[in-house]
Amino acid sequence: MEQRAAFATARRTELFDELVDLLLAEGFAHLTLDNIASRLKCSKSTLYTLAGSKEQLVAAATVHFFKRATENVEAEVAGITNPRERIPSYLTAVGAALSVASDRFMTDLNAFTPSREVYERNTRIAARRVRELIDDGVASGEFRRVDAAFAADVAATMMVRIQQGGVHAATGLDDAAAYRELAAILTAGICA
Repeated sequence: MEQRAAFATARRTELFDELVDLLLAEGFAHLTLDNIASRLKCSKSTLYTLAGSKEQLVAAATVHFFKRATENVEAEVAGITNPRERIPSYLTAVGAALSVASDRFMTDLNAFTPSREVYERNTRIAARRVRELIDDGVASGEFRRVDAAFAADVAATMMVRIQQGGVHAATGLDDAAAYRELAAILTAGICA
């Protein structure tokens, strides 16, 4: 019985990973459940074990993507102890995690309230994480005394503009490059 449950959990995770990859590459507004099932080589009834509707499936896939991205970002930063390196590493890793999302996915995400809310919630979480990293740097004396909440809010504001395509439209920078620039400017501004 345990083997069967483990297989079901592994298959569910595999399907979510495949679904996320599909949606990131192609967006989702134009896809039907039949399209998705065909592309994932599964039945619609299998998809219904993941979520009750296409909308719920997309929202769950978005949550899955951000959970996976957060794990990857935190793993990237875990071994870094120098505060001057942690913020750039963190923001660069965020940019890299988001760089796999196609323009079509980002457009669809912005137009679909449940997915946009997941993105916005994760942006708030990332801003809190940046604040923690700044607070750690101030406490260690690596950063000058700054209002960490303000600096994190600046980062969050730019993260939202990056997500919404405003930075690309204004500067031509892709998301990954924009995150690198944000990291460089933020770090330079707070270093002691």
